[in-house]
Amino acid sequence: MAGSVDTGDASREVADEVSFEVAEGVTREQANQLGAWYGDARHPEMIQPSEFLVKADGKVMMSSYSAGPLGRINPDDLIKVINFLESLPK
Repeated sequence: MAGSVDTGDASREVADEVSFEVAEGVTREQANQLGAWYGDARHPEMIQPSEFLVKADGKVMMSSYSAGPLGRINPDDLIKVINFLESLPK
C-alpha cells in the first residue's frame, strides 16, 4: 500500500501506474504519526518517502525514511530481505 497527499485525479494517476492500493489525502498529522518528514522548501505539502516492511501481525520489521526523492527501498533488495526472513527457523 502507498499513500499520497494528492486527491482525486492526481491520486488516480499514481494509482493507475502501480499494482497496489494508493491511499489519498495523507495529512501532516498522519505523516507525523508515521514519523515521516513532511514537505521541503520546493514542495511544502508533500510527504517524503517513508517505507515499511510489515508482518501479517502488524509488527514493523524494517523501515526507511528519506528527506527527499533519493534513498527509497529497492524492490529487489526488499524481496531478498523477505526471502531471508522467511528462511529463518521459526
